[in-house]
Amino acid sequence: MNLIGNIIWLIFGGFAVFVEYMIGGLLLCLTIVGIPFGLQCFKIGLFTLLPFGQQVREAPQASGCLSLVFNIIWIVVAGFWIALTHLFFGILLAITIIGLPFAQQHFKLMRLSFAPFGKEFY
Repeated sequence: MNLIGNIIWLIFGGFAVFVEYMIGGLLLCLTIVGIPFGLQCFKIGLFTLLPFGQQVREAPQASGCLSLVFNIIWIVVAGFWIALTHLFFGILLAITIIGLPFAQQHFKLMRLSFAPFGKEFY
């Protein structure tokens, strides 16, 4: 079921979102200050590529203070708006029964894109 869900996800917008996250990550990595944020874009982009069958959890070795500071900067600069976009598409897809699994993936991506530092997926 995960394979079918990932294939449908890629066809109907998942690959485009992956490319957007990768381009954003590359642009952020052009500056030294933006490298940690670019790496998080790559992490979210890879998660966006095949979200079915993957889970997000807190990283056990997360550096608390630094992750908190980076998450606050991320939320102010981009995380809030990215999370709102995933929330909008999640609600839109949840209207139909067929869209419920994809809405669930958008809600999972919303949590990850709101505060990606200190999180890992498996």
